[in-house]
Amino acid sequence: QVQLVESGGGLVQAGGSLRLSCAASGRTFRLYGMAWFRQAPGKEREFVTAISRTGESIDYVNSVKGRFTISRDNAKNTMYLQMNNLKPDDTAVYYCAAGTLATRNRGAYPYWGQGTQVTVSS
Repeated sequence: QVQLVESGGGLVQAGGSLRLSCAASGRTFRLYGMAWFRQAPGKEREFVTAISRTGESIDYVNSVKGRFTISRDNAKNTMYLQMNNLKPDDTAVYYCAAGTLATRNRGAYPYWGQGTQVTVSS
């Protein structure tokens, strides 16, 4: 089992940047595929990006390609999401998730953090 805690959210103007972190408990972080999802008010939680156990395989939703970068440091049990050129449409609660595989399928992740709010003003 793994516990996840996100941090780094906040309020930023359009065009700005934020870096989210997801800290995992335990010594098995390296065994999990990891992902970021987000949920805007009144909308379903959607996939943003995922990274494999070793970091060799990465997937992004089209809307964030070229602006967001996912990474992980298995020695520090931490995953990151660097978000550049933020847009108002990126406003949402961002969640990190852990599962056996790095996939776009929300149901494949049994472990979730509590979320961190990202608000982008125009």
